[in-house]
Amino acid sequence: MTPPSTNGYNGYNGHDMDTQATPRSLPLSPDELRKIDAYWRACNYLSVGMIYLRANPLLREPLKAEHIKQRLLGHWGSDPGQSFTWVHLNRLIMKDDLNVMYVSGPGHGAPATLSNSYLEGYYSEVYPDRSADETGMLRLFRAFSSPGGIGSHCTPETPGSIHEGGELGYSLSHGYGAAFDNPDLIVAVMVGDGEAETGPLATSWHSNKFLNPVIDGAVLPILHLNGYKIANPTILARIPQEELEALMTGYGYKPHFVSGNDPAVMHQLMAETLATCIGEIRAIQAHARSTGDITRPRWPMIVLRSPKGWTGPKEVDGHKVEDFWRAHQVPVLDPVTNAKNLKIVEAWMRSYKPEELFDENGTLIEELREMAPKGERRISANPHANGGRLRRSLDLPDIRDYAFKVKDPASTYQSPTFVLATWLRDVIKRNMSTFKLFGPDETASNKLDGVYEASGKRWIAEIKPEDSDGGALSPDGRVMEMLSEHTLEGWFEGYVLTGRHGLFATYEAFVHVIDSMFNQHAKWLEKAKSELDWRAPVPSVNLLITSLVWRQDHNGFTHQDPGFLDVVTNKSPEVVRIYLPPDANCLLSVMDHCLRSRDYINVIVADKQPHLQYLDMEAALAHCTKGIGIWDWASTDENTEPDVVMACAGDIATMESLAAVEILKEHFPDLKIRFVNVVDLFRLMPDTDHPHGLSGRDFDSIFSREKPVIFNFHSYPSLVHKLTYNRTNHENMHVHGYRERGNINTPFELAIINQVDRFSLCIDVIDRVPRLRDTGAHTKNWLKDQINASITYAHAQGIDRDEIRNWVWKG
Repeated sequence: MTPPSTNGYNGYNGHDMDTQATPRSLPLSPDELRKIDAYWRACNYLSVGMIYLRANPLLREPLKAEHIKQRLLGHWGSDPGQSFTWVHLNRLIMKDDLNVMYVSGPGHGAPATLSNSYLEGYYSEVYPDRSADETGMLRLFRAFSSPGGIGSHCTPETPGSIHEGGELGYSLSHGYGAAFDNPDLIVAVMVGDGEAETGPLATSWHSNKFLNPVIDGAVLPILHLNGYKIANPTILARIPQEELEALMTGYGYKPHFVSGNDPAVMHQLMAETLATCIGEIRAIQAHARSTGDITRPRWPMIVLRSPKGWTGPKEVDGHKVEDFWRAHQVPVLDPVTNAKNLKIVEAWMRSYKPEELFDENGTLIEELREMAPKGERRISANPHANGGRLRRSLDLPDIRDYAFKVKDPASTYQSPTFVLATWLRDVIKRNMSTFKLFGPDETASNKLDGVYEASGKRWIAEIKPEDSDGGALSPDGRVMEMLSEHTLEGWFEGYVLTGRHGLFATYEAFVHVIDSMFNQHAKWLEKAKSELDWRAPVPSVNLLITSLVWRQDHNGFTHQDPGFLDVVTNKSPEVVRIYLPPDANCLLSVMDHCLRSRDYINVIVADKQPHLQYLDMEAALAHCTKGIGIWDWASTDENTEPDVVMACAGDIATMESLAAVEILKEHFPDLKIRFVNVVDLFRLMPDTDHPHGLSGRDFDSIFSREKPVIFNFHSYPSLVHKLTYNRTNHENMHVHGYRERGNINTPFELAIINQVDRFSLCIDVIDRVPRLRDTGAHTKNWLKDQINASITYAHAQGIDRDEIRNWVWKG
């Protein structure tokens, strides 16, 4: 084996990794070795150029301070290892015509992804101004981490990426989500060793227990042990190799190790190991697909141990840099003001020999261009990384065929999610390769177990005979359950970002587990939707929030938190939607709409417990289409100016408001009441602030300009005030909602202590309507007695009074 010249590679000579492995064979010929190393050098050169240069992109003249950016931003440490892996993936794509997608876990190492996309030519196709020549190269350098340019981590602007690199922990779950139902796809996931310390990443290793080798693609995890994170060593890099191997074996993988720092040896070792892993993947799939044997295989994975900042400066200002945490971001911080360090940067960049890599025009030389795959086989151009191009609409059954029969409003109780499950069952039947239901072991608890008639729960681990009793485990199940909301959300995002559809149902109190993931995905969508025409629209992320605050009578205070809605309203109005359907037919209408939508995160709040049903299907369709409406059958204002507006959003909030109206009608028969129900929460906002917002005139016509509005809300009262603060009648908006008060309560007791109950609402009406403040004294006294009696009964009997539990609208 003849190694390439290492004269300029500052980090190679005199530096040893803990272990320099040796290949069993030499799969690369001397010429292949020379060219693959040259291509890698080109990637590294571009990565450094992005961090440092604003002029002289090919070093055609000596490097000067004025050629360096004034602000040095970016992350160098993981780039060489990532590009090293990408280059070797390219070789096998070319050799075996593989369909490969790459997910960058060390997402702050975007220069590697950008460099490879640029050298493959796809970057210039997407951004023609950044052409494959000296001019385009300089524009790429200047755009990187510059105002109005591109970020230092993988962002939606990065071709080939589905993975927002701003937060660590989600690469592997995204990779598995992409591989589900994509039998031809291999997803290479680069897992950073810093990222591997996060909780979401730790649980996502178990995704291999859900990957079906017959109907799914494959995921090849590559754990990149470069030893350090921002300013500390990484855990997995500092444990013995036997312990790490045992860990990965325990997770169910077959680990392969590639370790060292000598490029000649490492190229041969990586070529050998990667070919072995692809061979093992193909053998697993061929066996399963030819025999039907889906016994859980031991999928291969790679542990790549290479120096952090590989090929960069070994030392700067007396401090170790390469193979240390100081290589994480910008290894040389002051080349503009420090002539000595400017020379270090120049020597570093010249060590890659750009004159051998790029021609006079600044274009990658032809023999290196030939090493990149062509067309959609290029990793950066893989259509799965722009999943909207592959998206197909769902075949959805007509919700009218699943309607709950409502003869009279508020006269019958039923579980909304139970009704929804029947429709979802047939959604699954009609879309067996493009729709999945995700949930953390709560499908049955959330009354969605009707879907099991269409499909069981995905499971590739051991299955016992008794598992068939109560929602069968199935290797091809469409229901994805695991007790990690992080992993589920990661799977879901990977699934929709590659063009498929789904629904994630989870308990309201614990949807907060994915707050941060929701934030990252919302930011991805907003950027992709508003600025990137080349990214095709993807199916929406649909979150069904159930097991709601007002029915947590046995779980108590810890399970009473409806605050996820506050998190959602902080995101761009272009990508978030919130729906609070009051009954089953409205839930069907909302869900049908959401599953047809694209480029949104739809949050649907609907409880699993039996609730009153209000609208027949045609009325529900009309109401949900408007998003907000006056219920004439519950109002007494009869097209005249009301004395009070009773508004509500949410199931229990709606029932208690209706019960309050009935009490008010009995005690004050001449009181003019307008009843308003809100399904689409963003209808409360002005149309200038949200696409679903109401105009000022429409809002005033519903809520009046000066009459008291008693608004009963599912969540925290402050949220309604936030959405309506600049409305004409905001000073008369009196919002009832969850006030962070609770314990092991009966449902009605919980409503009382948070003042969303019918009696508290009536008291507020008496206090707010001027003519009732004196005449309503006796009624107000009676209402307080009812509150006390309800609490006393609940504590004595452990249950609410019959007239509360079985209340129906009398009209």
